[in-house]
Amino acid sequence: MKIIAKFEQFHLQARRNIWIGYFAIFCRIALAAGFLPSGFVKINGERFTALANNHPMGHYLEALFYTGYYYPFIGVMQMLAAVLLLIPRTATLGALIYFPIILNITVLSLAVRFDGSLFTAPLMLTAVFFLLCWDYHKLKYILPLKQHTSEKLLPQQAKISKFPFAFFGGVFMYTIGFIFFITNIFEIMPRNSISDCERQCSDTENPENCITFCECIHEEGNSLQECLEVYEGE
Repeated sequence: MKIIAKFEQFHLQARRNIWIGYFAIFCRIALAAGFLPSGFVKINGERFTALANNHPMGHYLEALFYTGYYYPFIGVMQMLAAVLLLIPRTATLGALIYFPIILNITVLSLAVRFDGSLFTAPLMLTAVFFLLCWDYHKLKYILPLKQHTSEKLLPQQAKISKFPFAFFGGVFMYTIGFIFFITNIFEIMPRNSISDCERQCSDTENPENCITFCECIHEEGNSLQECLEVYEGE
């Protein structure tokens, strides 16, 4: 419980700082901008990308396109979450809707090693998680924790205009560390085309197997797991 008490104290201090408040607004706008175009494409009945069907993500998106009303339904939920995020009174609800959608996209991107959202989706997930923490004083009521009134959790106090160097320094270091982690987590990637895939082969431990891996993905249309087994010589 001491951890919760410390978090609540940090939450109160963060809510009082106008610069962190501006950062929360920035996150809301950026997240909304990420979902509005993609949601509109789905509602309009258009394909989300021109990715080849042989690509692991292409398999998924092609099947998703032919799921009937489920495809535009995803678009509706994305646009709903985006619009709700832009409205201060409904931003918390927007973040709650946004979270499971972007979590699914993040896991999918990592599972198929998709370049298009391998960086953006996890960062968007982090941003929406920050917004949920930002509205902790509202969400606490649905958590199995000791309850307090919102006035006690977030009492009216004067705003702090001091720039939070530690907070934004942490954000910067997290972003740099995340980029380093993502760029080194996978030895080989399917990339978006066979030429892009083969371009990485000179830097791999098995260049010949890497070429075979790229052909396995982009020409034969096999699953990522099968092609990884080919690359590893299994």
